[in-house]
Amino acid sequence: MDKLYFISDYQEGAHPAVLALLCETNLDKTPGYGTDAVCDAARDKIRAACGCPGAAVHFLVGGTQTNVTVIDALLRPWQGVVAAQSGHISTHEAGAVEFHGHKVLALPPTNGKIDAAAIRACCERYLADESREHIVMPGMVYLSQPTESGTLYSLAELRAIRAVCDEFDMALYVDGARLAYALAYGANDVTLPDLARLCDAFYIGGTKCGLLFGEAVVIPDGKRLPHFFTTMKQHGALLAKGRLLGVQFGALFTDGLYFRLGAGAIAAADRLREAFVRAGHPLAYASPTNQVFVVLDNATMARLARSAAFESWEPYDDAHTVVRFVTGWATTDADVDALIALL
Repeated sequence: MDKLYFISDYQEGAHPAVLALLCETNLDKTPGYGTDAVCDAARDKIRAACGCPGAAVHFLVGGTQTNVTVIDALLRPWQGVVAAQSGHISTHEAGAVEFHGHKVLALPPTNGKIDAAAIRACCERYLADESREHIVMPGMVYLSQPTESGTLYSLAELRAIRAVCDEFDMALYVDGARLAYALAYGANDVTLPDLARLCDAFYIGGTKCGLLFGEAVVIPDGKRLPHFFTTMKQHGALLAKGRLLGVQFGALFTDGLYFRLGAGAIAAADRLREAFVRAGHPLAYASPTNQVFVVLDNATMARLARSAAFESWEPYDDAHTVVRFVTGWATTDADVDALIALL
């Protein structure tokens, strides 16, 4: 049996509809840097999906590049970004935000999330400190939807966080690398138009949902970051062959493809969650999205690793490990059946 791959949601190339359009337009000649009509058409589709006709939409290549560029654009040199200790920029981006000059002000999470009260307390501590001019100032809040633990912010939670950001004059930015899988979860109550109303910036991830590469940054107030194009250039984030990003996002936002791809991954993850519990392996986190976190005894983990690729997430105790299995847009019923059979 070929090895089963549940280690991430960006193992495959691209959805056939995306690849077909790339091939169809391969020899087209257009201006560079995303200034072409194809990118403009993709931007209009994204604006329509977000219910935000005045938004600025920019196409970048990857998630870390996107986070660093947006955070640097939103912050002043003396400011830092508030995030969960478990957040992606805190844990899995090799200190990229700090490398570019901004401190990550990490707060302890609950189920992968930080809440409005914790953010307010962080800001109040800063203001109450008589030596605050010697301290990094909280300047924005970073969230991801879903979180690094696969959990979701509710609309009420986002509204509360937005209120704190307004109170302390901070920007709110949402990392949407896996946003398709958040939107596809049946009980999710946060939509793209909600994000457009509540965020100063957010991005729609394509790398982890059907594209060869690509992330679409949405800045709802088109005048909020007037020189973002130049900031992208400074960060090496401006793709010369920008049309390649416009083609892909144009395909992704045609006939609801983006939303359909997320739904398939959620269904596959739900089947895995049920199978693990049925086999006596408890779930580590209440993740309803495409990341499945399960507590496996180390013997079972070693046995499954002979036939399946997954990620050892963190130790649970001396005899057990929290393991992450990830489904994606290309996960098939046969993949899921085979993993369940191994259990």
